[in-house]
Amino acid sequence: MSIRSIRDPAAPLWRGVVVLRVVTWLFALAVAIVHHPGFQRPWLAWLVIGVMAVWSVVSSLAYMRENGRRRWLVIFDLVLTTALLLTSPWILSDAQFANATTPLITTVWAAVAPIAVATRFGARCGVMAGLVVAVSTGVARANVDIDVLRDGVLLCASGLLVGMAATLARSSAETLARALRAEAATAERERLARSIHDGVLQVLARVRRRGLEVGGEAAELAQLAGEQEIALRALVTSEPTRSGDTADLRSALQLLATTSVQVSTPAGTVDLPGHVTEELVAITREALANVEKHAGPGAHAWVLLEDLGGEVVVSVRDDGPGIERGRLERAAAEGRLGVVKSIRGRVADLGGTATLDSAPGRGTEWEVRVPATMRDGR
Repeated sequence: MSIRSIRDPAAPLWRGVVVLRVVTWLFALAVAIVHHPGFQRPWLAWLVIGVMAVWSVVSSLAYMRENGRRRWLVIFDLVLTTALLLTSPWILSDAQFANATTPLITTVWAAVAPIAVATRFGARCGVMAGLVVAVSTGVARANVDIDVLRDGVLLCASGLLVGMAATLARSSAETLARALRAEAATAERERLARSIHDGVLQVLARVRRRGLEVGGEAAELAQLAGEQEIALRALVTSEPTRSGDTADLRSALQLLATTSVQVSTPAGTVDLPGHVTEELVAITREALANVEKHAGPGAHAWVLLEDLGGEVVVSVRDDGPGIERGRLERAAAEGRLGVVKSIRGRVADLGGTATLDSAPGRGTEWEVRVPATMRDGR
């Protein structure tokens, strides 16, 4: 199943609107034929029936085409339906109005417009359109009785149900499209990974092993080759980091892995707004840069990502010598605000918290917590 095959997921509902419009117009025609002897203005009744027929053809042809379901057309559909319904006081006689069994000139044909609105705009607008037609029915009859109330409930309920079905169909189709895109991207990454594994990664691995065997300057080249091997492997195995306005923090952090940095992440994606992901990656880079700068060349670091539902936690821990108590306060007093601005300032802008746990001889650990509300971009 290709992505292109997913066009308008509400197309079956639009076909239902077209069929319902034709059937209800035929019903309205039959009602007009039965009741026309009692009309006070039969010519106006047949004019309205004719307009309904023309509009049924025009709207049906438009609704059958995806590019014909314009917003203004659906709104005009509701306006025209209401206007035709309101001509009933000039068509029906007083005796017909007194007889509760005599329907308005549009009869059930008027119920199609709210369903079209619900299909195009969703449940809320469908209910509002149903209310518009229901109120117009009460105005045309100059009376609000149990029949008018019943029709109003049915109109609003149909708009609600059809609107919910249309919204669900569109959201399900979008979910399926994302899954298909992810599947296609995964297949392409696997193909690239196989190609790279058969070539570049094997060469880098061989250079690393040979360099360690030779020693000396070759050992430095071996270390660089090992780092590039890890980075390249993480690149070809990670998920795409962006999808629309969101970015996957898990994939972005995995790219930071090196021979001295181990990254542990959840199995699934951790999608956040793009700017939030960028800030958290920048915070992690800054923490790792501090490890490289202050913990020494032989230090190791561990990055842990946790998705707790209510919040996202990023922890960066190292096995360096740690930070002496009061050192950061003295640095801030001397005007050196690198840690405060680069880490704590960034986290505060995201509405989160940053906690530092360190002591001489037991390394340093940063714990950054960002509330889950950041998933909505707030």
